[in-house]
Amino acid sequence: MALSHGERLVAADGGAGVALAAGRMPEAVIGDMDSLSSSAAARLSGRLHRIGEQESTDFDKALRNIAAPLTLAVGFTGGRFDHELAVMNTLVRRPDRRCVVIGAQSLVCLIPPRLDLDLAAGTTVSLFPMAPVGCTGTGLRWPIDHLSFAPDGRVGTSNIAEGPVRLDPAAPKLLLILPRACLAALVAALTDPPPTAPARWPAPAG
Repeated sequence: MALSHGERLVAADGGAGVALAAGRMPEAVIGDMDSLSSSAAARLSGRLHRIGEQESTDFDKALRNIAAPLTLAVGFTGGRFDHELAVMNTLVRRPDRRCVVIGAQSLVCLIPPRLDLDLAAGTTVSLFPMAPVGCTGTGLRWPIDHLSFAPDGRVGTSNIAEGPVRLDPAAPKLLLILPRACLAALVAALTDPPPTAPARWPAPAG
């Protein structure tokens, strides 16, 4: 599903073994290589990019070292919940690295400065803040203008699209969660922003 929207395959650590088992050869493997089998490593000679530090996850290591207009991340959900939370943390800490995390049922991304989504009426649209943040929007059943979102306060889960949706968050702190069936619409929105909209959040200082 993801490869139908992407041209290049990069694996994070042990994900390379999953790719090989599926008959796919990653052009690069990024990570500390602590979960990559020796047999897989041998097949991937010349493609391994080892980052030995243990202060970040393999997802973070991969995302920060991939230069692409959009990264589609597969295989980072459905396992340990602490690992999933770390992935969400990375999305917010790397706001300049546009990325969609694809799960079994849902898609998650950090909302850019402006996002115009062509959604069918009735589509579930969830907003989850990773820090206090405001957001204006149109096309939602329950308006969000003038609301203050916070992880320990108001969240915006289970809103409903009435048709095309526009979102304008005040800061790079708001996650968007959509049904997996919306992948094509989300990819189109993230790769073809309106010419008048800011393209992406800047990289964090330092």
